[in-house]
Amino acid sequence: MQKRNYVFSGFLAIIIVFTGFFAFVIAQEDADTPVPERKIVVFKEGVSDAEKADVLAGANVVRIKKLRHGDAVVSADKDAEAKIAKDERVAYVETDFVVEALAAVDAKKAVAQARTPSQPAQVLPWGINRIDAEEVWPTGNTATGTDVGIIDTGISTSHPDLAGNIKGGVSEVWYTSNYNDDNGHGSHVAGIVGALNNTIGVVGAGPVVNLYAIKVLDRNGSGYLSNVINGIDWATAHGMKVVNMSLGCDCPSQAMHDAIIRAYNAGVVVVAAAGNSGGSVIYPAAYEEVIAVGATDSSNTAPYWSSRGPEVDLAAPGVSIYSTYKGTKYATLSGTSMASPHVAGSAALLLKAPVNAAYDANENGAWDPSEVLLRLQDSATDLGPAGRDDVYGSGLVNVLAAVSL
Repeated sequence: MQKRNYVFSGFLAIIIVFTGFFAFVIAQEDADTPVPERKIVVFKEGVSDAEKADVLAGANVVRIKKLRHGDAVVSADKDAEAKIAKDERVAYVETDFVVEALAAVDAKKAVAQARTPSQPAQVLPWGINRIDAEEVWPTGNTATGTDVGIIDTGISTSHPDLAGNIKGGVSEVWYTSNYNDDNGHGSHVAGIVGALNNTIGVVGAGPVVNLYAIKVLDRNGSGYLSNVINGIDWATAHGMKVVNMSLGCDCPSQAMHDAIIRAYNAGVVVVAAAGNSGGSVIYPAAYEEVIAVGATDSSNTAPYWSSRGPEVDLAAPGVSIYSTYKGTKYATLSGTSMASPHVAGSAALLLKAPVNAAYDANENGAWDPSEVLLRLQDSATDLGPAGRDDVYGSGLVNVLAAVSL
């Protein structure tokens, strides 16, 4: 698939830090000033820290940070990049593109209306109702204890409809170690997955999940690929069962794909928004190991802006979705950003259901990522032309049908 319109941004403010093979100059990260020379250096397996340091020192680059998997982010001109890429200890070098929260349609208007002077009485959002999540809870399945990572702008730690389910997190953005949401997008996504079933606000698909705030996007909803890669690897290392990524870019990245493969092989169900351009599916949703989700409205019709293509696996509610927001607020937003967490929440519920032998391909008695996708597809409500299509994938997710084995 041809990809285009790559985005670059960031500025470098230099600070000296000494740590291991990265006795290095660290560059603080922001997403406001273009820095096209920012590169991800991926080393071959078995290369020692000393050898990695030697590779980078020999190219005379500014080393920005070390990634969790042992790779590096550097600022390098074309000559330095070429020298590094030729080194036999290096697997590949690629641009550290900017990824963004998939800007919700009419987001500015919705955010302006996101004012809650007091907590409203709880309502069942139409999207949660449409996927029949509330019909699963009386069976005793509320996704209790399922660890779900929200790879996004963070989660509002003070929100009364979220705080009880937030169990931890991490920040990968340069200006804070706090994973609290200073944008609102991540909190909206988190509420769809797992807002509490209490007397206020909204309720999520899995109201007793364990939410983890993996903050990879800044206050403006932007962040580097390297942030996302670190976030995925953090999720894998900390045993997440599901991760949701309502973010992306038109930038295929082998380093991000490698991180996703590591997660997938560790048993993590990876779900991502297909995109809001109405065109091709963006990354990371376009990768085979990721469940790519398109959006539908209350009439079960895909909006014009929902991205489409052979990579789309499922559809879910994504228009006029009411959920939690920054601080203690609520907001109504639209986008595939909102559709994806309906599927992530459904996956969290399915993981708590007994494994059907017909889906247990490797006979390990557990739901593996490929089996979760297959079950969600087999139980989905077909939309559009009969059978799978490029707009709705296998259809509208129905979690009640999925867990009714």
